[in-house]
Amino acid sequence: MFGWRKLIEGLAPRPHRSAAPRPRRHNPDAVVDCGAYFAGARRGGLQHYTEAARQARRHRDGFVWLGLHEPDLATMRSIAEVFDLHELLVEQSVEGGHRPALETIGEVTRLVFRTARYVEHEELTATSEVVDTGDVTVLVGPWFVITVRHGAAGALWHVRQDLEKRPTVLGLGPWSVVYAIGSRMVDEYLAVAAAVERDLERLEEETFATERTPGISHCYQLKREMVEFKRAVLPLQEPLADLLDVAGAPPGLRPYFVDVQGRLARAVDRVAGFDDLLNSILQARLAQVSMDQNNDMRMIAAWAAIAAVPTVIAGIYGMNFAHIPGLNSPYGFPAVILVILVVVGGVYWRLKKAGWL
Repeated sequence: MFGWRKLIEGLAPRPHRSAAPRPRRHNPDAVVDCGAYFAGARRGGLQHYTEAARQARRHRDGFVWLGLHEPDLATMRSIAEVFDLHELLVEQSVEGGHRPALETIGEVTRLVFRTARYVEHEELTATSEVVDTGDVTVLVGPWFVITVRHGAAGALWHVRQDLEKRPTVLGLGPWSVVYAIGSRMVDEYLAVAAAVERDLERLEEETFATERTPGISHCYQLKREMVEFKRAVLPLQEPLADLLDVAGAPPGLRPYFVDVQGRLARAVDRVAGFDDLLNSILQARLAQVSMDQNNDMRMIAAWAAIAAVPTVIAGIYGMNFAHIPGLNSPYGFPAVILVILVVVGGVYWRLKKAGWL
């Protein structure tokens, strides 16, 4: 009986299966947050980007904010199909380490921010990490904004929370997210600059203190960290200036972008000042090292001159000559020792007075 049942089941037609797998209805691991916004307010909680995109397309005043953290290529291609992204934008978003830039491909504008975070440390050493950097790529379309973050620095959850508390600004559309992210990045630059300033003050105190640090490797380490920080701050000036002329940006956001640009100028001035101060400290420390080496060489030369006195006298009396003054005298040896002590004492006193010892 059991065999006939298996035979009948095998002959029965099987249900049709689609060749393409059904789309996953949960967020991929790279999705940090996704929400649909209408008239300056968020509708619902965490949504799948497909559903959020469908809702935003139905309303003229709606847009989607999709936040990603280090997505892989497969995830970005799936997102590109929903939001109609160019393949170049997909490839650029997957990779990190980009410089600040602004470009437009079709109806999508790509803006890159460099993130910065101060790393707390008890003291500055030759291997201390002072500034941790990353990048955030912002893709702005007519009805969506996609943020792709690389690195540990620059988390955007607090940016989303703060912006959701400002419905007037949020109601201006996707470009309000660009303003909020840019404002947060510049605030982080100023916070990092304030923390680095304290490190420079401590380094300056150590450089000109009575008891100096043994080396200058920590100075070079801080200089390397400052170079990385400058790469995050200084190149952002041009993209922010060009951002004021982007056609898709609402005129109501122009004063906000001007404010961000002004604060960025202050951050640039502080970073440039730090670089000059660090160069001055480094030059002073190198001068101190050179002076210490000169003092050591003078001391070595002084002791060499003192040691040369008994060496010369002993060398003369060590020659195999029959007639040398005092050689056969019972007072010859004490007299030679006395002469050595007197001459050595005189040379020591003269070098000590000159500051060589």
